Amino acid sequence: MGSNGKTEAEPSSPYSSSAPDGVVLRSLHRLARDLSAADPPAPFMRAVFAAVSRRARLLAAVFDDMLLGGVMMVALPRSASLCLRETLLVLQRFKALVADCATRSRTRLLLQSDEVAARARELQHDLATLLDLLPVAELGLADDVEREIVPERERLEAVLEDVGINDPASCSDEIETLEREIGDRVAERWTSAMIALVGLLRYAKCVLFSAATPRPLDSKVDLDDDGAEPASPPPDFRCPISLELMRDPVVSASGQTYDRESITRWFGSGKSTCPKTGQVLTSLELVPNKALKNLISRWCRQNGIAVDVIEPGKAEPAPVTAANKAAQEAARMTASFLVKKLSASSFSPEATKRVVHEIRQLAKSGSDNRAFIGEAGAAGLLVPLLRSEDAALQLDAVTALLNLSILEANKKRIMHADGAVDALCHVMGGGNGSSGWRAKENAAATVLSLAAVHAYRRRLGRNPRVVESVVRLARTGPSSTKKDALAALLSLSGERENVGRLVEAGAAEAALAAISEEEAAAAVLSSLAKRGGAEAIVRIDGAVARLVAEMRRGTEWSRECAAAALVLLCRRVGAAAVTQVMAVSGVEWAIWELMGNGTERARRKAASLGRACRRWAAAAASAANAEQSTECPNSTSGAAAPQVMMAS
Repeated sequence: MGSNGKTEAEPSSPYSSSAPDGVVLRSLHRLARDLSAADPPAPFMRAVFAAVSRRARLLAAVFDDMLLGGVMMVALPRSASLCLRETLLVLQRFKALVADCATRSRTRLLLQSDEVAARARELQHDLATLLDLLPVAELGLADDVEREIVPERERLEAVLEDVGINDPASCSDEIETLEREIGDRVAERWTSAMIALVGLLRYAKCVLFSAATPRPLDSKVDLDDDGAEPASPPPDFRCPISLELMRDPVVSASGQTYDRESITRWFGSGKSTCPKTGQVLTSLELVPNKALKNLISRWCRQNGIAVDVIEPGKAEPAPVTAANKAAQEAARMTASFLVKKLSASSFSPEATKRVVHEIRQLAKSGSDNRAFIGEAGAAGLLVPLLRSEDAALQLDAVTALLNLSILEANKKRIMHADGAVDALCHVMGGGNGSSGWRAKENAAATVLSLAAVHAYRRRLGRNPRVVESVVRLARTGPSSTKKDALAALLSLSGERENVGRLVEAGAAEAALAAISEEEAAAAVLSSLAKRGGAEAIVRIDGAVARLVAEMRRGTEWSRECAAAALVLLCRRVGAAAVTQVMAVSGVEWAIWELMGNGTERARRKAASLGRACRRWAAAAASAANAEQSTECPNSTSGAAAPQVMMAS
């Protein structure tokens, strides 16, 4: 006992909240070794305690490495420290359970075996939860210890062999089947475990089967693959923000539909505008789009797509993917394995193709997967492959970058990768084969994704190659390529300083050429007119007439955008624009019709256009009267001036 009345052992007690991390770690190491060496109290309890012994051996190796690494001299991250202290309590309860069983007679233990097994399972569950929460990446474990945590290759191979998975084809089939069953919710109580198994199978496919080149059949589950594309979702099913299939579609105050998660994140960043139209929203309220949700659910079932769409009328399920640490660790290991393989200087071209395809596959779904791949350094390794002469490799590389760019952190990694922007321009200016157009399309979509960040939008717009490449695709590409190029132009034109370069490169002409085919074309013209391109548009022969025609016959959104563009032309250019509007046959009826059945914004724009035309008509009539009075001073004052009938 010390002079202050406390025992000398108390300050170093591992169970004290003030105990140093080193003391806690030593106790954990000792407990783990003791449990790993403990014999089962009876043969019939061997299965119960074998699992405890295996986990204890793994923990002993981890704690031993941490002690050798000098953790006792440096404070652990707070999250790790708290987690280890809770782990110590669980291991102590394990030790007490083992000691208690050892004191009982075997016959009594047999009578109470169910009770003991239940206690052991409860403790194992508590320990597993704590280990899931342990920030392993922050502990600086040695590579050989990390490999201990990874499933043993031989054991993994044996387990897969037992269930008939012994080659790349059977592994791919199993992944597809599991993903489909997860999407269909065939066994909801097992969903978490099934997601973990998908991650493990992906890892096994890479490690055991060398990321083998998939058969053509594999393309049926890739939303980005070419060919017949049975699994390519309709554009209306994709969220305009994330470009992914919508899981929970909702309608904003502007009438546009987005995935709830994406638009909520948009509002959460402080924005109160519609991402697609740019208009300021009067309300941030979101209304579920149940009809579209039904259509997406049906399409997923018909095409075997494992996308967790929330069914109408059902409560949103818990986000099992985010909570499933086992699945996350499997994805992390897979990403790390693939990127390390890709970075190997001795890698063959065929092996590179296989690995890049697997990276593309892994990155096509889930923000965790994209984060792990990005953190492993994939962006810088994929960029040089955009210049590959192998069309399939180039397509896989650019599509992988597109999938990665959906995650905000990866946008920065791509933009900071050496030569990334020039490489994307190289793809957009490449060959015109079927895979060539698909690669161009995905390169344009990547530009669109990167341009979602304000600073990058400016940087991309200042690059003449980017502007010229995107405009060329909008003018000459097939429908799907043109759609992505126009979306990229719409995003780039959201920055005023970009508009001059876009107009000079022919963006207005490209949009006008596509105005009857792609609804985004009218939105591009409206955006250009709003930020300094109005005069250039009015000077294009037939531009105003095409906008009026789109206001009559386009989709709901394109009619709205065409009306907005015409209003901007009239305001920015004045009489020269209004004169062209009034010269179009049937413009009065087009305005009247849009005021009656357009969206709320379309009705407002149609009313504004009608007022502009009435003011012009009144001014024209007044000028005509004045001229008539000057020429015929003795004419009666009651002579009627020509009137232009406009919808009120």
